[in-house]
Amino acid sequence: MSCAFTLMQSPVGTLTLVARGDCLAAVLWEQERENRVRLGDLHRDDQHPTLRETARQLGEYFAGQRRGFDLALDFAGTEFQRQVWAALLSIPFGETRSYRDIARQIGNPDAVRAVGAANGRNPISIIAPCHRVIGSSGSLTGFAGGLPAKQYLLALEGRQSLALAF
Repeated sequence: MSCAFTLMQSPVGTLTLVARGDCLAAVLWEQERENRVRLGDLHRDDQHPTLRETARQLGEYFAGQRRGFDLALDFAGTEFQRQVWAALLSIPFGETRSYRDIARQIGNPDAVRAVGAANGRNPISIIAPCHRVIGSSGSLTGFAGGLPAKQYLLALEGRQSLALAF
């Protein structure tokens, strides 16, 4: 199935919003790593209802008026990846979890590195808040949108005290 996309300007750069059918399939970064997220054929549709609603809700989030999202999501990945991405959806606004916390939550406490890899392939950034996952020391770690974007999102959610780890 082909996917529709539109572009959205945001405080963290131009985001590419992608829908598969009536569901959101991806929120991609301006400097997206090739093949991080596999989507198939894309066609631009700035009037797609799911994409317009996603842009509206993200706009409210960036304006400080929204703490959660109400969108139908279509995660394409392995069963393990989908478990990790579902765990991301359970992290409350303004809170963080470590990769170890996520591994324990999905019942696989020894899979910390695999959780990190799955987190890095999260196709629906911001909505499935992979930016809320940090190192066990409390430091910011790798992020598909770049560490400045991760720091911005955490600050937006009231986590300004977190330090960048370069």
